[in-house]
Amino acid sequence: MATKVWDKQNDQWTEEIDFLQSIVAKTELIETTKWGGIVYTYNGKNVLGIGGFKSYVGLWFFNGVFLKDEAKVLVNAQEGVTKALRQWRFDSKDTIDEKLVLHYIAEAIQIEKDGKSYKPEKKEVIVSSFFQNFLKENSSISEAFNLFSPYKQKEFIEYIDIAKQEKTKLDRLEKIKPIILEGKGLNDKYR
Repeated sequence: MATKVWDKQNDQWTEEIDFLQSIVAKTELIETTKWGGIVYTYNGKNVLGIGGFKSYVGLWFFNGVFLKDEAKVLVNAQEGVTKALRQWRFDSKDTIDEKLVLHYIAEAIQIEKDGKSYKPEKKEVIVSSFFQNFLKENSSISEAFNLFSPYKQKEFIEYIDIAKQEKTKLDRLEKIKPIILEGKGLNDKYR
């Protein structure tokens, strides 16, 4: 039953992955493959995933930050980096408590049904005085620039601000003027 995913790490966890998949199959979640791994969804939203690693097989909850974790089994894989995802690690099939796993999955599904999801903090785009002056002097470019998403605005700002010499900045400004006026993002040709 184990889906062949990721790499040979899963070969050592075939029995555990099969068992976890059989537990999840008792729920209303839909199995799919994303990023080369086993992922379960509810209404198209990622709820949990399963995968084998070097020293453990993991069950992770995409919105695990909202789980009560009464049994204290969840870990944040990268403290300070990972915000919402939480892992539950097992080192053998014997350590997988089916009833407890089903309890956590039911809670994760309810979280999804309730529409809870972690929204990352948006970082404020800091516009240099050099770029602000450029926009003030060119109202049509400023208007077109303000129509871009913050992400695309940030691409333009960084493109200008990483240049060290003013001559390079001015050359780059000349290059991006027509791109901004056309309503195209700086890196749209690569997307």
